[in-house]
Amino acid sequence: MMATSDTVRTGTVLPVDAARWAMWTFVIANVAVVEGLFLSAGEGKNDVLTVAKWFGLHAALLLMFQLLLVARLPWLDRRIGMDRLTVWHRWVGFTLLWTILTHATLVVLGYATLDDTSMGKTFVALSGVPASLLGMLAASVIVVVAAISTRAVRRRLPYEVWHGLHLLLYVALGLSFVHQLQETTTFTSSAFAEAYWWCLWLFAFGALLTGRIALPLWRNAYHQFRVVNVVPESLNVVSVYVSGRHLDKFPARAGQFCIWRFPGHNNWWVANPFSLSAAPGGQGLRLTAKAVGGTSAGLRNVPVGSRAFVEGPYGAFTSLHRTRPGALLIAGGVGITPVRAMLEEQLTGDVVVLYRVRSEADAVLLNEVRHLVGLRGGRLHLITGRTGESGVPPFGPGNLHQLVPDITDRDVYVCGPPAMTTAVLSALRDLRVPTRQVHSERFGLA
Repeated sequence: MMATSDTVRTGTVLPVDAARWAMWTFVIANVAVVEGLFLSAGEGKNDVLTVAKWFGLHAALLLMFQLLLVARLPWLDRRIGMDRLTVWHRWVGFTLLWTILTHATLVVLGYATLDDTSMGKTFVALSGVPASLLGMLAASVIVVVAAISTRAVRRRLPYEVWHGLHLLLYVALGLSFVHQLQETTTFTSSAFAEAYWWCLWLFAFGALLTGRIALPLWRNAYHQFRVVNVVPESLNVVSVYVSGRHLDKFPARAGQFCIWRFPGHNNWWVANPFSLSAAPGGQGLRLTAKAVGGTSAGLRNVPVGSRAFVEGPYGAFTSLHRTRPGALLIAGGVGITPVRAMLEEQLTGDVVVLYRVRSEADAVLLNEVRHLVGLRGGRLHLITGRTGESGVPPFGPGNLHQLVPDITDRDVYVCGPPAMTTAVLSALRDLRVPTRQVHSERFGLA
């Protein structure tokens, strides 16, 4: 429930802060262990190889963090959000790339110095050593994945193509794991070192397999999701109703999203994130999507009775993070869907909704939103028109303060197109709305 006494937190540790503290504690503890292992057994055959070992150890640690960031562990996801975890995954990924390249370069340079030969000849010689060859192959895969993940390339690739190539990272992880096993110095320098690395690898791989494979397979086998209705909401918007068994035990909250597959309608690898557009109450699930691509446009043709494969629920855009009695919900376009679901929860306190669309005809689920806002005694402001028509930014600090004078005393939830979300967040900073009261979700998978 969105604003009951046990969900409005004042003066306590927020769930997102608790999760960040847990993550930083995990990171710092493992960095400390790795530094200790390096100091005790990290000396190489010369100074260059010693530094190379330092980079190699930290590259292995970064690989573990990468696995945990994309494992979609429910505890982390509900508190931090997949969008933020994905951003961290991206930055850790590029840090990993440069760490591996530095490690590889220093290894070649170190052995070239040791043998008094050229780096080219040393590189060829090392490629004949199984452990080195595995490391080279892993590094090559990571370079390729990093190249296709740069913004310039990523924007030109269909999501399915990029995602398929991105899965090559798991090949790199396997190669890196075997490469590390064949190391006979720092990684196996003591019984503690060997036990530590085995435990860390098992934990990271276990988290990934549990969050990405085991849990989705178990939930779908248990709930047996099926399409029970397909309702066009307008010319380019459709709602899909999904039912199943034991949905009262499906751990979804209003505001979250799932990754949906309809294997009888699309290929199994075609998946898209769509928000729940109604609060999950144990009777069924509903997604509402706008036709912005081939997959979402084809949803109106999904056969009733066909199976649905649902991953999730995901996202931190929920009442779990409420801190104030009053709430301001800001939505743009189809971003109204998680907001509409949150409105369906039992609300206390003053609720204001700002809904931004080009025209009233484009306002998805408007009647439902009006009805729910009316039931709660709240206020709905429908903001129409093209951006810049009036010369005043619709979500500029002045406009927001005029519409909601007590905005700094409210929790603010923002969901909409990236440009709108960025503009709103900037305005909230200008208005000095406390960061702990601002909640946004970008539903980023890439």
